[in-house]
Amino acid sequence: MRANFDVVVVGAGPAGLSAARAAASGGLSVAVIDDNPRAGGQIWRQGSHAGIPRALSRILDDLISCPNVKRYQATRVSVPGRAREIIVDSEEHGGVAVSFTRLVIATGARERLLPFDGWTLPGVTGAGGLQALIKGGMPVRGERVVLAGSGPLLIAALATARAAGAHVVAVVEQAPWRTILPFGLSLAATPSKLWQAMRLTRGFAGTRYWTDSVLTQARGSDRVEAAVVRRHGRDVTLECDRVASGYGLVPNVSLAQMLGCALEAGAVTVDDLQRTSVQDVWAAGECTGIGGMELARAEGRIAGLAASGRPVPAALLREREHWRGFARRVARAFELGAHACVPPGAETIVCRCEDVTFGEISTHASWREAKLHTRCGMGPCQGRICGTALQTYFGWRAAMPRPPLAPTRIGALLEAQEPDDAPL
Repeated sequence: MRANFDVVVVGAGPAGLSAARAAASGGLSVAVIDDNPRAGGQIWRQGSHAGIPRALSRILDDLISCPNVKRYQATRVSVPGRAREIIVDSEEHGGVAVSFTRLVIATGARERLLPFDGWTLPGVTGAGGLQALIKGGMPVRGERVVLAGSGPLLIAALATARAAGAHVVAVVEQAPWRTILPFGLSLAATPSKLWQAMRLTRGFAGTRYWTDSVLTQARGSDRVEAAVVRRHGRDVTLECDRVASGYGLVPNVSLAQMLGCALEAGAVTVDDLQRTSVQDVWAAGECTGIGGMELARAEGRIAGLAASGRPVPAALLREREHWRGFARRVARAFELGAHACVPPGAETIVCRCEDVTFGEISTHASWREAKLHTRCGMGPCQGRICGTALQTYFGWRAAMPRPPLAPTRIGALLEAQEPDDAPL
């Protein structure tokens, strides 16, 4: 099956949906492709325990009412096809060769997970992973939870866990007070963020908020039973039923890399109108740098307008710069310290797909060499987890992604070669 569109947007989070609405308002045919069964991305993730946020509802109402917009949910981008074409595998539509005049990449970010002893025990997840599980309906009421890592994602996970009835024993933040306190005071310059922080944390009532501290171990037999935290030079053990750890986010640039887009500091390089180095390809949101929902929405609107050939208001460009400034303050406040980047013990599994330990990996000089000799990064996740961790520890550059970007049915590739759909 083939389908043709003026603008194709990959990603249905705040950036992608904003780009799609902006492009569709100009009358162009637009496709929105996302691998989740429901739109919203991680920030606006829907589920049995999560209602539809008002902002998401408004955007979806606009898109649903547009006859020139087609949404492909539960759809994975597999490989680039011919020029200006990507092949996708959709649960509803099967294999589809989607061609476009212009493309907007809004693939978001992935969580940075740094291995520690016991991180493979049942009950240990990423901080963002815990949010997704709770919103999807996983019960946590009455459970004792330890959140550890760095950045605003811990605060979001705290609010989600509390709302679901969990008792958050502690939030373990690697950043020191000397950087967090100035950042907290700077929130006065962005009242909406100050109110959001107060609402999410509730002053950390009933919860320890430990700064300059690092989770070093999860203990348990059949599942996690306690977390060990290194704090002020000594180890503290916290009994718990669940551990969620995450050290911020890293841009998801796999599709952009495969299309040949230039990167800088691990993010897609864009110009003032969100154009990438590849002709007729734009990028917006966290894949261009971690900045939060407000920045993602502004970038998405800019990309959507520019991709549809319409002028971008100066006020929208100023809005983007405002939120970029906020993103820079967040990055400075929660920059990973040396104690957070200490590698785990030699027996700790780093590549969970292939059961490769840190000791096996550390004897090699590069990511490529480690892959060749240990199969690290060659499992189902294709190095998305262990590759990011090893880049943090050693500065290794991850290998260029190879097609397919996601597991793809052979039948879907064959279906994508079937005759064209009628034009939208």
